[in-house]
This record gives sequence, C-alpha cells and structure tokens, in this order.
Amino acid sequence: MYALYRKELADHVDSVRFLIILIIAFLLAGVSLYSALGGIATAGQGDASQGIAPTPFTFLQLFVQSNGTIPSLASFIALVGPIIGLLLGFDAINSEKNAGTLNRLLAQPIYRDAVINGKFLAGLTVVVIIVAGMVLIVSGVGLFRTGIPPTGEEVMRLLVFAVFSIVYIAFWLGLSILLSVVTRSAATSALLVVAVWLLFAFFISLISSGIAGALYSPDTVTGLEGAATFQQSFDRISPTILYSESVGTILDPTVRTLGITSVAQYDQLSAGVAGVLPMSQSLLLVWPHLVGMIALMLGAFAISYIVFMKQEIRGA
Repeated sequence: MYALYRKELADHVDSVRFLIILIIAFLLAGVSLYSALGGIATAGQGDASQGIAPTPFTFLQLFVQSNGTIPSLASFIALVGPIIGLLLGFDAINSEKNAGTLNRLLAQPIYRDAVINGKFLAGLTVVVIIVAGMVLIVSGVGLFRTGIPPTGEEVMRLLVFAVFSIVYIAFWLGLSILLSVVTRSAATSALLVVAVWLLFAFFISLISSGIAGALYSPDTVTGLEGAATFQQSFDRISPTILYSESVGTILDPTVRTLGITSVAQYDQLSAGVAGVLPMSQSLLLVWPHLVGMIALMLGAFAISYIVFMKQEIRGA
C-alpha cells in the first residue's frame, strides 16, 4: 500500500489538476484576506478616546471577517471545498477501468484493498497540503499587514479550524471515490458529486423549511419554535451546514450556543455576563459536529471500499 500511496501522491503532485487546485486555493485565500484586512487593524487597536476597547481575538478575524461583498476564507472553504474533493477523486477508479490499467495492476502480487486505500490516503495528503497552505498564507500575510501576533489560544483555534476543514473536504473526497467506484464514466461520477453538493449547499434549507411549514403552525410561538428546531435539525444532515456552524463557533469565541434559543433561554443568556468562551467550551459545542463529519467521511469511504472489494474487474 505504501508503494501505491507514493505512486498516487506523485501522480497528483505532477498533474496539471494539482496546479489548478493550488491556483484556486491560493486565489481564494488572497481574495478572502483582502476582504478581511479592511477593518482588522482598527478593530485590533480600538479607540481609547471614545472608550472602545480593542477587539479580542483579532487575529481570528482574518478567517471570518468579510467586507460584505467578498466572503471570508471559512465561507469559501465551505463553498469550494467540495470542488477540491471532487477534482481529486471523481476518476480515481473508473478512469483506470476504462484505460484497462486496473486489471493489470491487480494482476500483480498486491492486495486489492491496497489500491483504494492508497488512492484515498494520497488524496487526503493533498487535502492536508492545500488546507495547511491556505491557513499559513492567510496567517503570514495577515501578520505582516496588521502587526498583530496570534495568541496561544488563537493558534489552537486555527489548528482545530484546519482539522475541521480537512475532515470536511475529505468527506467529499470519499464521496467522489465512491461514485467513481459505482459508475463507469468519470463524467457521470463528477456530475453526481456536483448534484449532491448543490443539494447539501443550496437546496437543503428550502426542503427543510417546506417540511417544517407543513408540519408546524406559524400562528403560535410554540409552532414557530418547533418549526425552527425541526429545520435546524434537518439542515444538519448536510455536511456543509455542520462545517459552517463548527468553524463559526471555533473562530468566534463569543458564540455561546448553537441551538434554537427559546424566550426563557434568551432571557437567561441576556442576563449573563458578556464574554468569550474558552477553547474547551467551544470544543464541547462543536464536538458532535466533528463526530458527525468524521462518520460521514468514514461511511462514504467504507461503502466505496466494500463495493470495490466485491466488484469484478475484467480485462480490457
């Protein structure tokens, strides 16, 4: 498997596709950084004459702040991350079947599971490289432009943000490999991944709001709260929603709840002392989201593994 992993990784790095992914990723990092830099320095310094204190965790604003026109880096990854996973895995298996190289590869004294494991691990390594590069570029240029160094907790939050981003893109990588296994054409698998991405990114909220409107009456407060709770729970089927909520909580320590807040709960939160959550409490809020995304990623890859192990590979 290690030999296949090295071969697949070398193929990725030497391909034009990898260069395109790098260009897209770094362009997104640069554009989002340009969007975030506008108010970073002012927010970090504050205004003593008017009694405005410096904004805490200013360095994290490089990844979540937007000028209203260009999305932040976290939003870009939530939107474009599936495309990166698609490009890395949509033709992982079916292209070799169509070229007639898969049967010759399996004729060698290697285990069949080494093939799909090597392909997934090589793609995952590329994902790690891409995410690490984007985070380092935004951090380095942002530090140079603002002169505001990150604190230890900010560094930890950025590491957790990177982990969430890697798991999120790895889910789409596993899904694209799964569709590459079950379809004969690379174009078909690519179209199916795009269709799933559009469903989870754009249409899931429309579906959940329609079902919630049919199940709950909007004429009462209880009905409105029930509809909102149902819609939020239904939306969390989508890995895009899970990822957006997770990184929003990790990169914004002022977020203290992710659920629908009732009137009584809102009064309790309003009466509480304003402040930020420590890293451990933010992790407790998003821990179920991380577990859910890991389960989705492993589930997609496990199904592709099982199907590939049972498939009949015929000679060309």
